[in-house]
Amino acid sequence: MKNQDNKFNFTKKAIESLPMPETGKRAYYYDTKVRGLGIGITDKGTQTFIVYRKIGGRPERIILGRYPDLSIENARDEASKINSKIAQGENPNQEKNKLRAELTLKELFERYLELHAKVHKKSWKGDEDQYTLYLSHWDKRKISKLQKSDIEALHAKIGRDRGIYAANRMLSLLAVMFSKAIDWGWKYPNPTIGIKKFREKSRERFLQEDELPRFFRSLAEEPNRILSDFFMICLLTGARRSNVLSMRWQDISLSQKTWNIVETKNGDSQLVPLSLEAMEILEPLLKKKQGDWVFPSASSKSGHLEEPKNAWKRILKRADLADLRLHDLRRTLGSWQATTGANSYIIGKSLGHKTQQATAIYARLNTDPVRASVEKATKAMMGTRKE
Repeated sequence: MKNQDNKFNFTKKAIESLPMPETGKRAYYYDTKVRGLGIGITDKGTQTFIVYRKIGGRPERIILGRYPDLSIENARDEASKINSKIAQGENPNQEKNKLRAELTLKELFERYLELHAKVHKKSWKGDEDQYTLYLSHWDKRKISKLQKSDIEALHAKIGRDRGIYAANRMLSLLAVMFSKAIDWGWKYPNPTIGIKKFREKSRERFLQEDELPRFFRSLAEEPNRILSDFFMICLLTGARRSNVLSMRWQDISLSQKTWNIVETKNGDSQLVPLSLEAMEILEPLLKKKQGDWVFPSASSKSGHLEEPKNAWKRILKRADLADLRLHDLRRTLGSWQATTGANSYIIGKSLGHKTQQATAIYARLNTDPVRASVEKATKAMMGTRKE
């Protein structure tokens, strides 16, 4: 029940300062901006967004999701959509009850994708790939029929056939999907609970001194120059694949020799110093500029390169290199920086790492020592071509 004492404008500070109710009790507070939007708090501190409205003369409480997994802005958006449905004579809780009873794994994944992954994850396309590869054979399976033993067997099979990392990523995806289903009103326990992931070793693969010459020769022989240049920029900047794929000319300063990544995986911007070798690749590309993208593609919806997997396989085959992933080029730059004397803070800054321990130090670093380290490492790597 609402009163003026428990109504306020929802802000992060206001919500996180709300007191916990007495043991066994639950408290509700309501937003002044969106009609019916509320947040419930348990005596354990769990906070859940709801919509509380009368529908057909009867009070209905519709669960939206937990805070802070569901942000205030997204909760307001969802509440507005529900209010619109109510205005059209619909009862969202009836729809939700139907979902509870009839949801298939495919329907759950689609709901998870739209309400959670696309909202909170930059890597949501990876979830689509994971689902298609490993879970789509269960598309029509009711989620209440998926047993722990089924998932354990699939986890073990993927581990044998595709590797422990792929198996663990699949299990993580399923665990989050079922967790969200419970937030949305599903009344069964999460069947992934208690399934042990395979023990993973931290990956240490990078291009060694004797491998770099073969890698460079293979790149030089690559007929698709756009892709060859793409792989070189990945190596010379240490940037994440997704950022290099969507590299834009407007973010590059030729005079300052920098590339401004507007938003990284961490959610922050990153100013990347461009070495002389990187500039030697970018300047000719600028003369042949086709639109906004540094690495354009006429066949993709985005307009830029999206999937260099086949070209990467060609590069590795020609170079006779095994067990090398595209992400290992990022690790290669960092490793060669360490070899040429850079400390961990400089390396972290150049690769855009973000840790609580290093944040204060990063804030005091400008691009000069980072540039010096990158250029030193780049010269060392490129020097292997002379052998």
